Parts: sequence; structure tokens; C-alpha cells
Amino acid sequence: MMRARAGDEVAYTVTFLEMTARPTWPHPPQPAGRPASLIAAETPPVWYLLSLYDAVGREYSWEDIHAVPEAELRETLDDPGVTLWTLHRAGWPHGFYLLDAREAGTVELAYFGLVPEAVGSGLGTWLLKTAVLGAWDMPGTERMTVNTCTLDHPRALALYQKVGFEVVRREDRTRVLTRDRDPARFPD
Repeated sequence: MMRARAGDEVAYTVTFLEMTARPTWPHPPQPAGRPASLIAAETPPVWYLLSLYDAVGREYSWEDIHAVPEAELRETLDDPGVTLWTLHRAGWPHGFYLLDAREAGTVELAYFGLVPEAVGSGLGTWLLKTAVLGAWDMPGTERMTVNTCTLDHPRALALYQKVGFEVVRREDRTRVLTRDRDPARFPD
């Protein structure tokens, strides 16, 4: 495959998943290595969410949030049904997730991921399982949702399924890239 360049239109598939029962597995122990901390941000500034989003998603063509007006992002982050969690290890962010419980009975794992330097460190499964159990600990949770696409990390879909999410539908889409995409790093 040739390198996809900024300005190229690319086809991709979005997979929507859900979980309708709390998993039976216990809270996972932290992976070996340096201690990690998971911190919930209290009404974080919009730039903080954007910096995490870009740090995690830059190489996966995460671009959609930049089209959302800042006032709308501010409203989302200020909503008590939305919680942004940051994973810190060795003094810097290694990943994050955002739980959105604004829809009654549903918690959406709206964003989830590790920065490139943390991929392969054993933190991904731990962080995802922690996010899932945190969502199910929220009062009134009846189901949990998440989506991923073929532009994301090649193991993303398998990881979601590994922890109990089930595919409910798929959609084919196209987008125009705003940055180059290296096929050697992220093959189709």
C-alpha cells in the first residue's frame, strides 16, 4: 500500500460495540513496572482534553474533535455525567479515557487510548478493564458502548472484544486526511 497523504480521501469502517452486563472479572492489578496513577480531571480546560486526544490519536487520524466548537466541548467537560481520566506513569500522561453517562442507563467510552510511547507496555488492557468497571460502578448503568474504526490501532477491536464488548453494527465511511499516514506503521 502507498503512503496516504494529507488531502487524500481514505475509506474506513467504524465498528460499534456494546456490553449489556457487568463483567464478572475482578479489578485488575496494575502491570509490573513503575507505579501508575489514574486521576479524574475536575472540570478540565478544553486544551487538556485536546492535548490528550492529539497525543493518543494523532497517528490514527483522530481529527473529528477539532471540528467541535470549543463552547460545546466546554459544556461536555463541565457536565457531571462526563468524566475524563488520565493515566500517569513516570511523571507524564501515558493514556486517557472519557466516560460519558449523559444518556440515561448508558455509559459511552467516548475516548480511550495510550500515547505511542506507552503502547506495548501492558497498560492497555489494565486501563480498559479499569474504565469498564468504573463505568459499571456508575449508578444506573444498564449498558456500555464504544466504537472503533479501521484507522485506529490494529488491535483495538480485538481488545474491546476481549474484555466483553460485542459488535452491534458496522458503517463504511470515507474521510479526507489532514495528516500523512504511514502504512508501514499502521497497515490496513
